[in-house]
Amino acid sequence: MFELNVHSKLKLNFYKEPTLKVAQNLLGKVLIRVISGIPLAGIIVETEAYLSQNDEASHSFNGKSKRNNTMFNSCGYLYVYQIYGIHYCCNVVTGKENVGEAVLIRAIEPILNKEIMHKNRFNNNNFIPEKLISLSNGPAKLCKSLAITKDDDGTNLLGNDIYIVEGNTIPKGKIVITNRIGINKSKELPFRFYIEDNKFISNK
Repeated sequence: MFELNVHSKLKLNFYKEPTLKVAQNLLGKVLIRVISGIPLAGIIVETEAYLSQNDEASHSFNGKSKRNNTMFNSCGYLYVYQIYGIHYCCNVVTGKENVGEAVLIRAIEPILNKEIMHKNRFNNNNFIPEKLISLSNGPAKLCKSLAITKDDDGTNLLGNDIYIVEGNTIPKGKIVITNRIGINKSKELPFRFYIEDNKFISNK
């Protein structure tokens, strides 16, 4: 059973590493979202890196704007954007200020207060264990499960509302590297990472 240890919160130096390295190192870490003092948590099992150079799919490719302003913060902030006018996706900002790089958290494995996450995701108080597999196996799904919205854009990950703590170290041999999915531009880049054989990833 997972026991929350706030003292194992990731330090700023973790996010200062090269973006592709952070994207892989985030696997196995635990994403925490605290609502009214109650922590919701999931193991990060899938990520995607977005760079500032030669990456047309990156929101920073055409420079800073009102939408992507947080992406140009210094590292250690949460960048949240909206898609299709209704869904949200959350990213970890990496690198130096004004660079514009981040890691999309694509999927998490629910481990703490799953019933609340289920209610958030399906608007239903009746927890159905069979639906656990589809609770957060996608970037928009996990944001809904954790009640992350555009209001959370710019959250400091060193704070106490949304943060990431140490989890299990994933051996290099267990990290699958593929091209990114769900995009049209620069989709051939091998910037997607997930934990091998984990059933909570969005897609193999």
